Amino acid sequence: MGQKVFIIAEVGSVHDGSLGNAKRLIDAASACGADAVKFQTHIAEAETTRDAPMPGFFTGEPRYQYFERTGFGLEQWCELKARCAERGVEFLSSPFSRQAVDLLEAVGVARYKVASGEVTNLPLLTALAKTKKPLLLSSGMSSWQELDQAVETVRRQHDDLVVLQCTSEYPCPYEQVGLNVLAEMHARYGLPVGLSDHTLTIHASLAAVTMGASVIERHFTFSRLMYGSDAPHSLEPAEFKGLVEGVRAIETMLAHPVDKSDAARFGEMKRVFEKSLVAVTDIPAGAVFTPALVGVKKPGTGLPAARLDEVLGRRAKRFLATDSVIQEEDVLWD
Repeated sequence: MGQKVFIIAEVGSVHDGSLGNAKRLIDAASACGADAVKFQTHIAEAETTRDAPMPGFFTGEPRYQYFERTGFGLEQWCELKARCAERGVEFLSSPFSRQAVDLLEAVGVARYKVASGEVTNLPLLTALAKTKKPLLLSSGMSSWQELDQAVETVRRQHDDLVVLQCTSEYPCPYEQVGLNVLAEMHARYGLPVGLSDHTLTIHASLAAVTMGASVIERHFTFSRLMYGSDAPHSLEPAEFKGLVEGVRAIETMLAHPVDKSDAARFGEMKRVFEKSLVAVTDIPAGAVFTPALVGVKKPGTGLPAARLDEVLGRRAKRFLATDSVIQEEDVLWD
């Protein structure tokens, strides 16, 4: 709590195989304030059979063909990493095969994101952990038992790991976000936690930050009308910028706790907005203060309204004209 949240713009494959689109998405994410731009490194032949089904939310073309058509080679990945460096954001990608890990090692990534579907792929997790680079582990479709095994696999090599709560529904309804799991993960593993958010708004991500999430990942697109599996449940630039602004505002709030016992800094505001005891009519010297003579009005520069009962029944020390604010010295206290 109170530390800078790492905000990832998940481009995935929304570039649709266009290097130009991928570069412009980096530019846009950087302009929105993202800390990192994440892609997905698919090598069709190494990752999937030719007849593997597409997910239900995207049936535009066969999975093998889609990965083959939208995949990049070493030179292109290096160009994208360089573009990220130029724009001041970290280049990230999720590998989906051992060959993809080798490719990204050649590109020179600083850390890896493990997609939800790879949590049970222990050979891949072992290969990633052996790079000794930090890992972000998404948990979208995993049971606790599967997640325990994944975390243990990584921890055999190192402990630089963030576990992300995620729900593999596209889009994810609010009822399935699982904000409660953030605290459960932190208690279970003693590791930093975050949220990979598949809802259609920024609300869940902002809530997660208030609950201690140190990483927020959101799908990012130019427009939800773009073709592909990820675009329909992504944030557009204006929305992503709002997310970043909201997260940074929450960070400031969490980093600056307020001492509610100290109201001295509101002195001027209290004088303007609070109320004092006031003469509602002329009060002669020596007159007994009664409810008919004393009222409560702005400003808060005299005896506070809270002291009304103390004043009633006592006498005026001097003449008080109508609307005079009653001061301590205007009351005979003996």
